[in-house]
Amino acid sequence: MTTIEDIILDHDRRGVSQLRPHLPADFADQAAKVVLDHPGTAVIVVGFYILSAKATETDGPPGAIVIGNALQKLGYKVAYVTDRYTAPVMRGCAGKGAEVVDFPITGVAESKAFTKQLLDRLKPSVLIAIERCGLTDEGVYRNMRGLEITDFNAKTDYLFEAGIPSVGIGDGGNEIGMGNLADIIPTVPTLVRKPTLTKVTKLVIASVSNWGGYGLAAAISLRKKKNLLISVKEEQDLLKRTVNLGAVDGMSAKPEYKADGFTMEENTALYQRLHDLLAAKGVK
Repeated sequence: MTTIEDIILDHDRRGVSQLRPHLPADFADQAAKVVLDHPGTAVIVVGFYILSAKATETDGPPGAIVIGNALQKLGYKVAYVTDRYTAPVMRGCAGKGAEVVDFPITGVAESKAFTKQLLDRLKPSVLIAIERCGLTDEGVYRNMRGLEITDFNAKTDYLFEAGIPSVGIGDGGNEIGMGNLADIIPTVPTLVRKPTLTKVTKLVIASVSNWGGYGLAAAISLRKKKNLLISVKEEQDLLKRTVNLGAVDGMSAKPEYKADGFTMEENTALYQRLHDLLAAKGVK
């Protein structure tokens, strides 16, 4: 029987599937349980800077929106947290009633102070990070090539130090949440040498982080016995909108309708499989 985890780890070009034995078999469902066990306000942290393009990437925002949309349908208040490079994309994609917070790119003390103010104001019941770079053991941010991007990345990791239930979604080892497997990631030659140390309650891995976000929304749908995914057409439009708002494909660093090098058609085919899985289980 095909599972959500099988689908979102299909077409693995980066070797992230090698982390699967170190996670529960039903890791997407376990992450969904964390989210559903903590209703109220969900803060979704997103945005990854592509150095060569001087722009944010298309992987992350669509997955964040699909999760946020699903949670809004369940009555959650949703706030997206990012920084100045991704804020315009998220503001252009977020639905009515969703807040987009521009977390300042600044020093440690200032970032921690902003974190406290933000948590005091939003009072999140659950945190979700998707394709959001996390701090390494050097206290810096690095991309998949190992290049430092600290000057272009707000220190949103501090949100995850407050003891709030959390989920992290990643595909390479340098994303918030991958700290759960920080000792394992360097043993996979195709993943990053310097993984993030930032941990979460439950980790979701996927061939593309967007797919992990879609998988989480599908797992939430299974638990609620209601299909909370946006339509295939809406997902296509969402990916296009991120590019039209300034995002680039993370592989080519160009404004293409792709995510991590996967074409629109490849994305659509995988997203359709999640819809089909829900339908096969009687979830409409």
